[in-house]
Amino acid sequence: MFRILVAVFFAALLFGFANSSGNESWIRINQLGYTPDGIKVAVWCSKSSATVRSWKLIEVVSGKTIASGKAGKAFGAYGPFRQTARINFSKVTRPGRYYLQAGNTRSPEFEIGQDVYKGSADFCLRYMRQQRSKFNPITKDSCHTQDGFTLYGPMPDSTFIDVSGGWHDATDYLQYVTTSANATFHLLAAYRDFPGVFGDQHLANGLEGANQVPDVLDEAKWGLEWLLKMHPQDDWMFNQLADDRDHMGFRMPALDSQYGRGYQRPVYFLNGEPQIRGKFKNNTTGVSSTAGKFSSAFALGAEVFANETAYKERLRHKAKSAFAFGLTRPGVAQTASVAAPYIYAEDNWMDDMELAAAMLPADSRMQTPEGNPIDYAYQLAKTESLTPWLGADTAAHYQWYPFINVGHYELMKKLEGAKKDTITGFYKQGIEKVWYKAKQNAFYRGVPFIWCSNNLTTSFAIQCYWYRTATGDNSYEELEQANFDWLFGCNPWGTSMVYGLPAWGDTPVDPHASFLKVGNYPVDGGIVDGPVYGSIFNSLLGLTLTKPDEYEAFQSDLAVYHDDSGDYSTNEPTMDGTASLIYLMAAKESGTAPAKKKR
Repeated sequence: MFRILVAVFFAALLFGFANSSGNESWIRINQLGYTPDGIKVAVWCSKSSATVRSWKLIEVVSGKTIASGKAGKAFGAYGPFRQTARINFSKVTRPGRYYLQAGNTRSPEFEIGQDVYKGSADFCLRYMRQQRSKFNPITKDSCHTQDGFTLYGPMPDSTFIDVSGGWHDATDYLQYVTTSANATFHLLAAYRDFPGVFGDQHLANGLEGANQVPDVLDEAKWGLEWLLKMHPQDDWMFNQLADDRDHMGFRMPALDSQYGRGYQRPVYFLNGEPQIRGKFKNNTTGVSSTAGKFSSAFALGAEVFANETAYKERLRHKAKSAFAFGLTRPGVAQTASVAAPYIYAEDNWMDDMELAAAMLPADSRMQTPEGNPIDYAYQLAKTESLTPWLGADTAAHYQWYPFINVGHYELMKKLEGAKKDTITGFYKQGIEKVWYKAKQNAFYRGVPFIWCSNNLTTSFAIQCYWYRTATGDNSYEELEQANFDWLFGCNPWGTSMVYGLPAWGDTPVDPHASFLKVGNYPVDGGIVDGPVYGSIFNSLLGLTLTKPDEYEAFQSDLAVYHDDSGDYSTNEPTMDGTASLIYLMAAKESGTAPAKKKR
């Protein structure tokens, strides 16, 4: 905690000085810094209508002007600002510590260097470890060891089944297969694609120590082990553990006893039928969205853990059984809610089954409605070519999840010629839809400000990255970088959206997080939900800010963000968002295309 207070004090001095020039204009930067050969853009923004014409890049130590240039075109108003412009200083490749000066406005200091992202992926793994259920290495204590009692299953209700383990979803302690399987896949993919990035400083149980296994694989296996429990036999599959009765205020996880059966929590069987949603029912239509996520995580796990023969074969079997289960009742499986209307209202499933089919081992001999799994995946890809939120202004909470079609990326690696071009074309079309909106503002912001907008931003940056590395087309590289920069301070609020990263920056210090509020444990590496439309913030239940808003000058009807524990809509860290960020950080740290080697 002392380290955090020192970092916050330093950040207050640094950013207070940087923004003190009349408080009418600011220069927003990526606080993590920029690589010498990468795209380097800052955004100048002002409360006045005056424009900025030129900029200077000044070396901190010498005070010398290293580069200068003309500011980009005036983009006009955006959010709280009346005038904005982009400052592109990509031509500077010399490593060092700098700040930008535009008129009387000075930016915070930042670094240009080859290693500016080094260690960031491992840093974000800290939050994943903190989210562990059953044994928590941060508290060094157990929790939720009696999960759980069944609902909606073929067995009598309230039958006990051991589904302990996995990760808590966010500050609440619910656990969903949808988010957990997606998180597990991203962790496995991060190691598969960037094996040299991750260190080994923790044991399998998350405690400090080395076990000759990269920490990211320890974490991925923690996710796999829970998923195996949630799919205990070929025709049994569970969708979620606990429900919104969890939302009873800040507390440490070992104290959950609100479900009427001691410390047991309900586990919801995946039956493909609508289940409870407060006073109503959810809109579940089938099982494929969950089953597909199960299958792809198991299949990639079998690939990554190929040298553990028995474990590999177990995962291969589960990948096939989950895929077969998904074929039995095509449709979406939404989450259940008892007390409130908020659920993960997923409305698409073809992307999940596409990914599952693309990941199945070539010798699986699985049969599908289209014959072999790759042909089936290709047909699904053509049917749901674009993730529906791309280019849209809004969407329901987790309506289109995962937030990009991961199956397209995995499928394009197994196709050739016109078919591969078709799939990469789908990625390009989705990027173009976002770019059409983004190019109209200085932040290149084309992602809607819906709940968990930071998760969408992270995923969209990954889609841009996958498209660029797969095709060699760099047309959208500046858009890709703008989305990455947004997460680390190049946004209207000038703050990083990741707790403690960078340690010297303006980052969340008061997130909606029980571990911090009750246990005084820093939530290092957790990415918070991110800004939402003002209309969304004003409509949500139970939101009360606990202190004066330090970002009040930067709020607008367009979007709000509060570094306040009372705002669960913009400032709550999420497990699945952090897992996706770990993939993105590993890509940035590696600085190369995904690796071809397998473990």
